[in-house]
Amino acid sequence: MRHLLALVILLAGAVNAGAQTAVPQPGQVLVSGTVPDEASKQAVLARLRDVYGADLVVDQISVGQVATPANWNGYVQKLITPDLKSISRGQLKIDGSTVSIKGEVASEATRQKIASNVAASLNPTYTVNNTLRVSAADQSVLDTTLANRIVEFESGKAELTPTGRAILDEMAAAMKKLNDRKVDVIGHTDSQGNKLTNQNLSQARAEAVKAYLIQSGIKGELLSASGQGADRPVASNDSSDGRARNRRIEFRMAQ
Repeated sequence: MRHLLALVILLAGAVNAGAQTAVPQPGQVLVSGTVPDEASKQAVLARLRDVYGADLVVDQISVGQVATPANWNGYVQKLITPDLKSISRGQLKIDGSTVSIKGEVASEATRQKIASNVAASLNPTYTVNNTLRVSAADQSVLDTTLANRIVEFESGKAELTPTGRAILDEMAAAMKKLNDRKVDVIGHTDSQGNKLTNQNLSQARAEAVKAYLIQSGIKGELLSASGQGADRPVASNDSSDGRARNRRIEFRMAQ
């Protein structure tokens, strides 16, 4: 027997245009290809279900006459890790001793971490083709939706105004399109007043935004909230307009 295509795992909504397989829905993982025996198939499925959840794994694996390198099953298990959940619109392809991984990640640090972990999981006989790329598209969705507007609160409080809630309704709708990506909610204030008070207010406002987004249907585990006080101004605090711009909520794709 010779080495043939052993396994293709489509990650989080990827489209494999050349394959005669269904396209996975957002959040789903579709696994196809040929493995040498039923035990190998069940081991792959069990590992994927452990990482992603049983309801999100779509099984299209077949069992056939293929040869695999020594300890192939063990290496496949090492490659299927929670790191894969950081990849959107991606694919992990394991063809004998050649591993190819592609897709989009949120940051260069994530890309390098995944590349390092993949290489460390394999012995030198394996070839790794890594074409992961950093995507700015998801951050652009958040930035475009916010459109330089300020999420408003009652003066000196962490209570959202009707205008603030209306903006967050739009942000929640946008986040639901991001394929369960994690978002950092960051509160900022102007420089007027006590530094500790500003820090506490920025934290409370970020927490209020997080709570509102959860009420709007965003999963709590996808959101973090932090306050930066007046430490990161985007405008001068010497004018009322500048101070208004500094009193803001920032939405950043989590690293």
